[in-house]
Amino acid sequence: MKYYLTTPIYYVNAAPHLGHTYTTIAADAIRRFKRMQGYEAVLTTGTDEHGSKVEGAARASGMTPQAFTDLISAEFRDQWETLGLAIDRFMRTTDPRHAATVQRLFERCLANGYIYKGTYTGAYCVFCELYAGEGQGGAPCPDCGRPTETVSEENYFFKLSAFQDRLLELYEQQPDFIQPEVRRNEVTAFVRQGLSDLSITRTTLKWGIPVPTDPRHVFYVWFDALSTYMSAVEGEDLWPADLHLIGKEITRFHAIYWPAFLMAAGLPLPKRIFAHGWLLFEQDKMSKSRGNIVRPDPVRKVMGIDPLRYFLLREINFGQDGSFSYDALVGRYNADLANGLGNLVSRTLKMIQDYTAGAVPELAGGPASAEIAGLATATIAEVIQAFENFQFSRGLESLWNLLSAVDKFIVEQAPWQLAKRDDDASQAAMRDTLYTAADVLRVATVLLVPIMPSAAARIWRQLGMTEPLEKARLECLVPRQLVPGQRIGELAPLFPRLEMQPAIDRMRALEAAELARQNALLGKTAAPAAAARAGERISIDDFAKVDMRVGVVLAAARVKRTDTLIELTVDLGEAAPRIVVAGIAGAYQPEQLIGRKVVIVANLQPRKLRGIESNGMIVAASPEGGLPVLVGFLEDVPVGARLT
Repeated sequence: MKYYLTTPIYYVNAAPHLGHTYTTIAADAIRRFKRMQGYEAVLTTGTDEHGSKVEGAARASGMTPQAFTDLISAEFRDQWETLGLAIDRFMRTTDPRHAATVQRLFERCLANGYIYKGTYTGAYCVFCELYAGEGQGGAPCPDCGRPTETVSEENYFFKLSAFQDRLLELYEQQPDFIQPEVRRNEVTAFVRQGLSDLSITRTTLKWGIPVPTDPRHVFYVWFDALSTYMSAVEGEDLWPADLHLIGKEITRFHAIYWPAFLMAAGLPLPKRIFAHGWLLFEQDKMSKSRGNIVRPDPVRKVMGIDPLRYFLLREINFGQDGSFSYDALVGRYNADLANGLGNLVSRTLKMIQDYTAGAVPELAGGPASAEIAGLATATIAEVIQAFENFQFSRGLESLWNLLSAVDKFIVEQAPWQLAKRDDDASQAAMRDTLYTAADVLRVATVLLVPIMPSAAARIWRQLGMTEPLEKARLECLVPRQLVPGQRIGELAPLFPRLEMQPAIDRMRALEAAELARQNALLGKTAAPAAAARAGERISIDDFAKVDMRVGVVLAAARVKRTDTLIELTVDLGEAAPRIVVAGIAGAYQPEQLIGRKVVIVANLQPRKLRGIESNGMIVAASPEGGLPVLVGFLEDVPVGARLT
């Protein structure tokens, strides 16, 4: 049985971050889960490399579009490899094999009468690469709210309007085609309002795949990018996809455009589209334009990738928006992994080592252990059902309830006391307790493979299991299958406890270093500084020499031995973040500042404050007799923007 799933084809106008990682980790977990059900699961991801935004990003980095996309696409591939994600197919939209697939799709739609040539004049959102309706530009984009531009050009159009009834019939007859239900309701309501024909080519853009019969035209992003799901597995008998896993902001393109393109071409439709929610940082969507991006590698270096996988899939109800913070990450790591699972593994196996000479004891079959076995049976069913519905958080909650029950069982049975007694009943109860705890760990390890594959493999080895973990099948998973007499493996700590603030400080420092590496990779350099003259009154020319820029605070900490100063690490869109020392400790706590947009005077001479070199000054209002108030913005302003 095959199971073909995909992530979005990630846009390469910026390097990968935690938002991309969230989707890809979820897809990796689903792939592993399906393989444990006996499916030949294949996961595709890739990079979307055409369009005006890519041209602009390449130009800003001083590169050709091809060199820029080569660089960023390699960053995505390297990121997934570093994080241990099991990617089976990786397709770039600049690959000639992909271009051939796009052109064949176009030719089929054209031959079937669903494409025609016309002229488009109207509003266009460069950021979303979305035609936003006829009329003049300037109005807000319906998706992102940014101002649109007016464009007028000859295009090839797709007859999207011809598919309104067929799409509504699809949603009605196949309710699980779009999930969760809230996304299906949104798409259905949108289609019922009526569909307009869709421009699928542009003549003003050169960086793209040319139309085979009219090379002045290149394909517009969605006709190009969506076809990657097919081009990645061309000739492999894997289409149609069983699952497209996407973020909710691109639901419309996947649930309306994509099935309509395939209907027009006479090709099979994907079976399911699941749109998860946004990953929020400080209650705002994590995105490049907001300057609040977090990258996964600093987390990996501090605690490993499995705790991040666990946090994202346990903390967030998949399908809904969810929040990420370093505090919550470290807190859940310590509570669930260090004090929970890790401690249970350590204490159970150490007692087997000490009390039964390192061999799994015989099961006597007392009533208390039978109750735990019954709970384990119910938990296996609950977890499998939850994972089948992508309810990872609910499944993990059920599993941790089982682990908590075993913890309580161990405390109540007190095997350390039973081991001191010589009577047969006590020895049997001790063996019962240790066998039951170890067997539940075996069950939990198998269930955790999709979520924490590396940690599961380590627990498996410590249990002394001889069967390869990758051969474990969920339909065969039942309690009380641990073999008595089996020797446990070498014991080692799984999740050492982390001190909250030092761990957070290290992740933030590594985040700043990773940002600097990515900026250097993209050729970002510091803006030239100009010396400002002091004086009570200045001319407009003098004012122009003051270089004020928008930055985002990456890290903040109080300066030792002072009540007024905070040391800030600020990203101004330069090659490396700056250190700025500000006298705002009376008005703000350091944690309030992380992720906040601020204004920095960027061309001041460096100055040492309490031994720390400050490279810039934060701009704040100073009400008479009051505390300083940082300058902010009502609208979204990109990092590095200059105030004029």
